[in-house]
Amino acid sequence: MRLDVVASGICGADAGTVADLHPVNGFPITPGHEVAGVVAELGEGVRGWEIGERAGVGWFGGSCGSCTACRSGDVVHCPDRQIPGLSYPGGWASTITVPVNALIRIPEGLSMAEAAPFGCAGVTTFNALRNSGAEPGDRVAVVGIGGLGHLAVQFAAAMGFETVAIARGENKRPTALQLGAHHYIDASHDEVGPALRELGGCRLILSTAASSKPLAGLIDGLVPHGRLTVVGFDGTPLQLPLDKLVMHARSVTGQLTGSPTDTEQAMRFALATDVRPRVQTTPLEQADAALKTQQAGQARFRMVLTPTP
Repeated sequence: MRLDVVASGICGADAGTVADLHPVNGFPITPGHEVAGVVAELGEGVRGWEIGERAGVGWFGGSCGSCTACRSGDVVHCPDRQIPGLSYPGGWASTITVPVNALIRIPEGLSMAEAAPFGCAGVTTFNALRNSGAEPGDRVAVVGIGGLGHLAVQFAAAMGFETVAIARGENKRPTALQLGAHHYIDASHDEVGPALRELGGCRLILSTAASSKPLAGLIDGLVPHGRLTVVGFDGTPLQLPLDKLVMHARSVTGQLTGSPTDTEQAMRFALATDVRPRVQTTPLEQADAALKTQQAGQARFRMVLTPTP
């Protein structure tokens, strides 16, 4: 299937793709795994799609279809899964060709620039929250209010969680509350674990921040049987206080993206609850400058590239 790209988000993982001096498939590389566009060409034997339909592709870019994970419906964890920008040319382009089983239907009501980030940031945070075991009325904290975190705060509030936003700097408090947070903790001023305990502790702490350093200190903020879910990290080895995990039946887990069906569900939920990614659009020709803005933490909140028609 070939799509004409209308919008393509910039994810933190794209920075790693750009900086890789030895890409697995060699040069040239085309990053981009948050893609929204329209169907331009159908593959042989493809059914259920029509030229001109709104469609996208995210971090999940295809799977083998025959392994145990695929046959059990867990296509995201297929050992041979494909990722746009790594397995084949990605979405920082005017066109992209993808396996049909990776396609996402984009509902009316979302602009293409809004739809693009759902392919990674949107579905990842949506799945992390809804699969956490937390129930409406539970207290949930979101660490970081950047590209992933600003969506996580909105989703958490919309799902009925008492939502705590955690970031560095008092200047971010108004934004966090505007996104739907009920509480804000300034991590540059307060120790996060004790601050969360003062609120009563959290059933879930969702860490979207790029740094792994604060993770160990978050454990104290969990109630018994609480969960720390990590979706943002920098690869730094992590030392956890195992006694605090074992003695209180706490757990640490991760969340990796979602299937096309998951992404479509995240979009429908967003439309029903008025959750939207906040994006800055930039012409594709200025991709380098947009990436630098994202890396500097100056994006508010997701940079999206728009190819010239």
